[in-house]
Amino acid sequence: MRLLFKKLRNGAVIPKYQTEYSAGLDLCACTEGALTIPAGGTVKVPTGLAAELEGEKNAVLLIYARSSMATKLGLAPANCVGVVDWDYRGELIVALHNYSQEDCVINSGDRIAQLVVTPIFRPEVCETEELSDTQRGTGGFGSTGVN
Repeated sequence: MRLLFKKLRNGAVIPKYQTEYSAGLDLCACTEGALTIPAGGTVKVPTGLAAELEGEKNAVLLIYARSSMATKLGLAPANCVGVVDWDYRGELIVALHNYSQEDCVINSGDRIAQLVVTPIFRPEVCETEELSDTQRGTGGFGSTGVN
């Protein structure tokens, strides 16, 4: 399997793993200049890249927060996890939300999120009148205990 990246603009940075055992590839901003994400606001940050997971149709690219940005700056993807379907060939864009009380500036080349390749299952979808019984049954939030 190969993960192919196409640069759509000058200044785009091909993602790389930061350590031998990193699960995610760091995505970088590719902007004309500095982008300000206001406190409590959301801004779509371009990466200047399109991607293709060559030959593997049972996988998806998922865009997650970088832990350092989320904990130190309060910046994380607005949709929590971005899903890049196998057949999407457009620009990878990260909608970053600023959960902090202060405006935050993103510069071109800043690492803004991480991209993780994950296998998926696509089961046959069927309607049914009944589901099998389990010990938990229909117990929802908190039904297995608070802790």
